[in-house]
Amino acid sequence: MKDLDAPPLARSQQREEHWVIVDLIGKGGHIRTVPVPEWVKETIDLWVAAAGISAGRLFRCVCRAGKHWGDGVTERLVWHVVKQYARKLGLGQIAPHDLRRSCAKLCHASGGELDQIQFLLGHVSVQTTERYLGCKQRIREAVNDHIGIEP
Repeated sequence: MKDLDAPPLARSQQREEHWVIVDLIGKGGHIRTVPVPEWVKETIDLWVAAAGISAGRLFRCVCRAGKHWGDGVTERLVWHVVKQYARKLGLGQIAPHDLRRSCAKLCHASGGELDQIQFLLGHVSVQTTERYLGCKQRIREAVNDHIGIEP
């Protein structure tokens, strides 16, 4: 999330009765819209209110004394936070990308369509999404076995 200079969640909007972050600039400069579950939006709103954030970046570095510093969250900080909490939870070696891959797999396991997961992750190629999910063609339980037109 590189482009969060606007006031907190100013880049969030409701589209099709769902919260989204619009114009998010991701890897390779690709601009996309990311859906945000209602419970996530509510949690962020509570956190923003409790933190007293009214302008600037939503995600920021905070020193041990509680003061914010720097220009926002870096990739290095995200790595540090993920590793710190993975260690506390006894999860071993986990990288931020593992969390992204887990999100994709959970979406797929709950019935998410491949193309929608591709949009969520911002992949240009569906093959990249398939690699994330570890998709393999099922012959024994083929998707076209029971589509409602069989005699």
